[in-house]
Amino acid sequence: MEYIENVVFDEINIGDSATLEHVITEQDIALFAAVSGDVNPAHVDPEYAKESAFEGVIAHGMGVASFLSTILGTKLPGPGTIYLGQNLRFEYPVRLGDKILAKITVAAKREDKNIVEFNCQCTNQIGKTVISGTAIVKAPTGKIKREKVEIPKISFKKEENHLLSILHKMSAGMEPVRTAVVHPVDELSLLGAVEAAEDGSIIPVLVGPKAKIIACAEKYGIVIDQFELVDTEHSHEAAEASVKMAKHGKVDALMKGKLHTDELMHAVLNKEYGIRTERRMSHVFAIDADNYPKPLFLTDAAINLFPDFNTKVDIVINAIDLFRGMGLGIPKVAIVSAVETVNPLIQSTIDAAAICKMAERKQISGAIIDGPLAFDNAISFESARVKEIESPVAGDADIIIVPDIEAGNLLYKQMTYLSGMEAAGIVMGARVPIILTSRGSDSASRKASSLIAQIYAMNKKNAKF
Repeated sequence: MEYIENVVFDEINIGDSATLEHVITEQDIALFAAVSGDVNPAHVDPEYAKESAFEGVIAHGMGVASFLSTILGTKLPGPGTIYLGQNLRFEYPVRLGDKILAKITVAAKREDKNIVEFNCQCTNQIGKTVISGTAIVKAPTGKIKREKVEIPKISFKKEENHLLSILHKMSAGMEPVRTAVVHPVDELSLLGAVEAAEDGSIIPVLVGPKAKIIACAEKYGIVIDQFELVDTEHSHEAAEASVKMAKHGKVDALMKGKLHTDELMHAVLNKEYGIRTERRMSHVFAIDADNYPKPLFLTDAAINLFPDFNTKVDIVINAIDLFRGMGLGIPKVAIVSAVETVNPLIQSTIDAAAICKMAERKQISGAIIDGPLAFDNAISFESARVKEIESPVAGDADIIIVPDIEAGNLLYKQMTYLSGMEAAGIVMGARVPIILTSRGSDSASRKASSLIAQIYAMNKKNAKF
């Protein structure tokens, strides 16, 4: 059981201090906006803040200043404190992701009325002062010790199709990519291709038995008159024809239709006409979680069953390639296992440590990599703090590298089916991105997967990475 206890007036000395550290999250900003009613776009809209003179300021200074009152009310003096006033200066912008250190220091005492004056300062992760000033309180005279009340857990549901919204902003102004849709002879694959075209991400080239494709379109009322149709005898030939189109630059992406993944990948890997590269191919999901401040990339949950060390290296490089190719900057990569320590009995922890050493030696570049990490401390600052993990990745991962397909697929399906998270993904490691959605993928997932392929393919085509 955890308690909070005060420091009474007579126990307080000049120079005494207390601190509180906190990383600014989207939820902090949303909570302050909900309580205060302040929806100034400089505080709640990252795009507006980025483009305006506010230079990316999206955290309200008053919200950050509340950390000071938290210290006064819970630490020094603590319970029983009466806040009388403050004089604060907001000296520097506070942005999403900033790590704020709030500190109060006793500056003066007034014996006649039990009043204490504090110097107050909030600094960010680079030591820059963001808030400074003073606060005056009436300190308690009697000891108080109470069980610490648990703060209610509040979560925000992101707007519907939040991942689609993010990807649409990233793809704004891009041309749709010509995409060979391989054997689209069922409703889901044909409709998915048409909806992605209507969404502006792809120009479908329908490759498969012409009669079957037309029959499917007529049966489900799907209009395909405006799309090119390449006639083949069966799915095997459709896969071969599509891959050859990609090899000769006639399409910039592939989309799986109604055929088995192995059949498509067999054509992709063909030594004569395939589009494999020196790397092993792997699948990367982008997942948008309500309780995580940014999209989380997960790999590999769909292609490589039980990857050996060399395959894991390629999986890491493919994920970095996609992240950077989408213009998202330098990713923080967490190589996860069941534990966050190297254990000779758990091969994935040894692999993780070796990959980190490769990154340290510049054999893998373009990312900040750490592992082994357990999944909780890879995505939770609090979990990393409790376990005393000092890492630039822990609690802030962009990419999760799982040990094998069992772990990855279970994690992906738990996230999407039980937690309702939005997900989309493509196969990396070939000459073009491959849109590989499952039979259970909904329309939004198919559109988002196509957008990811578009963003990556167009950036690559325009030599932006």
